[in-house]
Amino acid sequence: NPPQFANLSAILGTYFRTFPLAQLMDISNCIYSRCRLPFTVFLFLQNFSKEGETSSSRCDSLSNLIARKCKRQDIINPQSELSEIVNDPFQIRKDNVIQIKPQKIRLALRRGLPKEIAFKFKRAEGYPIDLYYLMDLSYSMKDDLEKVKSLGKQLLDALTSVTKSIQIGFGSFVDKTVLPFVNTNKEKMKNPCPTKSQKCQPPFDFKHVLKLTNNADTFNTEVQKQHISGNLDPPEAGLDAMMQAAVCGDIIGWRNVTRLLVYTSDDGFHFAGDGKLGAILNPNDGKCHLNSLGFYEDSHKYDYPSIAELAQKLAENNIQPIFAVTSKIMPIYQELSKMIPKSAVGELKEDSSNVVQLIKDAYNNLSSKVIMKHNNLPDGVRIEYKSKCSDGENVNDKNGTCSNVKIGEEVEFIVTITAEKCLDKTYTFEIRPLGFTDKLEIELRTECNCNCDDSFEMAEHCNKHGSIKCGICSCTNNRIGQFCECDPGQQSTQELVTACHRDNSSASCSNQGDCFCGRCTCHTSPKKKIYGQFCECDNVNCELNLGKLCGGHGTCDCGTCKCNSGFSGSACQCPQSDQRCKNNNGRICSGRGTCECNQCKCNTGYEPPHCKECPACPSPCPKYIHCVECLGFDSGPYKDNCTASCTNIKHNKTGTVKQKPCKEKSSKDCWIIFSMTELDGVSQYEVVIRKEQDCPKPPNIAAIIGGGVSGVLLIGLAILLIWKLITELYDRKEFRRFEQEKTKAKWQDGDNPLFQTATTTVINPLNN
Repeated sequence: NPPQFANLSAILGTYFRTFPLAQLMDISNCIYSRCRLPFTVFLFLQNFSKEGETSSSRCDSLSNLIARKCKRQDIINPQSELSEIVNDPFQIRKDNVIQIKPQKIRLALRRGLPKEIAFKFKRAEGYPIDLYYLMDLSYSMKDDLEKVKSLGKQLLDALTSVTKSIQIGFGSFVDKTVLPFVNTNKEKMKNPCPTKSQKCQPPFDFKHVLKLTNNADTFNTEVQKQHISGNLDPPEAGLDAMMQAAVCGDIIGWRNVTRLLVYTSDDGFHFAGDGKLGAILNPNDGKCHLNSLGFYEDSHKYDYPSIAELAQKLAENNIQPIFAVTSKIMPIYQELSKMIPKSAVGELKEDSSNVVQLIKDAYNNLSSKVIMKHNNLPDGVRIEYKSKCSDGENVNDKNGTCSNVKIGEEVEFIVTITAEKCLDKTYTFEIRPLGFTDKLEIELRTECNCNCDDSFEMAEHCNKHGSIKCGICSCTNNRIGQFCECDPGQQSTQELVTACHRDNSSASCSNQGDCFCGRCTCHTSPKKKIYGQFCECDNVNCELNLGKLCGGHGTCDCGTCKCNSGFSGSACQCPQSDQRCKNNNGRICSGRGTCECNQCKCNTGYEPPHCKECPACPSPCPKYIHCVECLGFDSGPYKDNCTASCTNIKHNKTGTVKQKPCKEKSSKDCWIIFSMTELDGVSQYEVVIRKEQDCPKPPNIAAIIGGGVSGVLLIGLAILLIWKLITELYDRKEFRRFEQEKTKAKWQDGDNPLFQTATTTVINPLNN
């Protein structure tokens, strides 16, 4: 038994005392409830419970009951049971391949106790295959379609080397036929090719073309009929197509064999939420919507599936996808493959010429990796896997996984199943390897009943008023009690039960006793005394102080501490003394607080332990400056009545002023320097005053007037000088400009037309 259940009896006693009395009267229900608990056993020995001890003491850990001298034959300890129903040997026959054993088991689990189940897997040779080829027919895949049209025989021939039983089918996809995924122009809806000279089929979401068949000629014929199509945006409706191929099993023609879904494309994919771009708001419902022509007719009603939804449907239908995509989008599909268990990704050449080898390699990789997965697991049941692979590696994970399992090789898996609660019925769930049809079927129930075979009618042990079942009396004739010794008489059972309640809101016997004949019989415990009319009192449920009951200075009596001499308080935490509250002068809390529990509770602002200082209080210096002035210098407003006005101020004439003294102005505008010390009590101070005041000297009136007049004269003189300097500079500037213009002037020679010379010359023509 685990060590954490060493005190299980005490835990169970508390647990079962919370049960209604009417339920405890039903012995079978009581035992049934106890046997549901993990790591517990039940004792059906008579005369086991002591007076005041509950019947729950019979239900305890095995080690505790053995320690109480109980015999193993008197103890009921239900165990988990495992039986193999079908365990056929491994077979590799074509019509009946068996790769997992055992095939069916029946398991009865004890609640809370884990049970290990070991089973083996052996990879068979030539396991049948169904391969559905799902191709992107958007315009960029034109070259690839031509290659695929002759692919059928090559594909069958390649996989025939792996298995003799193979079927192939074909489907195609483009995108949803609404904007913005395709061009909805009427002409483009008929022929979405870039030019009218090219022939393209109308766009569609998904089309199932060929049901799974083993006829390569039929495959080639149907694929030959296909034409390329087109859409607008690069991502395609590949996830839509995969979802329909997974859930439309009857239409696709899937057999109960290995199912491969080959997905070929040269671009990305739309997923959940992208449909909103085309006003498609309904989430994908994960159901089949193919019409009689094989088209996904409701693609305009439902959004693209999410990756998680698709992965779930692929796993439910045991389909392994192989993504054959071009190099430019390999990273996208590698990330997608990580989210879809048992899937593979391969690089497809631009013309799909390597698709056959790619499929063959991917199949070999997928079939050599064994991943166990469970489904239909009931609520409250937990399962863990441990894998013992052929390379000797042991792996613990949420799914059993072994890689590189060769044909004919055996690997072992161990699952640990734990029921965390009792199940209401038998459930069936499966564990199977992904990609294979083999499975381990498990019928699971929980063992939650104590099967006792000691029933005795009208036994002496029960005073002949009851029968024994599992060591406990089941009374008749309205008798009650551990041994059916109580006759309630005219009182009803309800009246007797009510008599054990202190009030309507309390539990029977305060959940600390058993109601017997309308009286409470209190439980007993080595570390706890329970008493009172209704078992309402005990000696442990009192207030703690410093981790001790009643502070270690008293006793607990029915929820109240009774303190020893010298202590008080709700938890006896207070010594009845005031020594810690006294300061050096013997004054309690310095007169500025009260002593409670030997600790000072100070007035606002003052600090313990003795309420001496008040760091947050304002300085008293400004408030008492007039008292200081009258006491120290016999001046100020209180001069005539100093003693009466300053009764709370004591003047120390012999002391010295402390550092950081007060400095305040007196009524005469002199600075007074002094220090104040707070005495015991409220607003009681001692002051030490420096004898000299710091008074400012009176002003020199003559100097002030002379300075003022001199200043005015100097300012006026300065202004005149500045004005004179400015005008002088201006005149000089104008003169220089005049001189420059004078030198540049060019004067013309000419006579004044108004000037008349004073000399007149007259020539006589006769003198010639």
